[in-house]
Amino acid sequence: MADQYHEPVSELTGKDRDFVRALNSLKEEIEAVAWYHQRVVTTKDETVRKILEHNRDEEMEHAAMLLEWLRRNMPGWDEALRTYLFTDKPITEIEEETSGGSENTGGDLGIRKL
Repeated sequence: MADQYHEPVSELTGKDRDFVRALNSLKEEIEAVAWYHQRVVTTKDETVRKILEHNRDEEMEHAAMLLEWLRRNMPGWDEALRTYLFTDKPITEIEEETSGGSENTGGDLGIRKL
């Protein structure tokens, strides 16, 4: 359990620990979607395929629920999701529009500017 934290747990609030729980669960749900999808597209048995599709879709639902919780509770998620989801704009152009073309392309994560 301790390996899910990169900072001392004693320095994290209960809300911060909930963020970690939700984010880790989201990663697990998305990973499960990938596993089930691979099984869906490779099985030769139609009944197994239908069961696995159902399981995969359930994991998508769980991931969506976690995203919604994060949107409601963790700063930054609401704005990011409203910017990138449910639009027909080219995905790679959205950031350019919102950042005024000032995105960092130097490969240094902008750390040198700090």
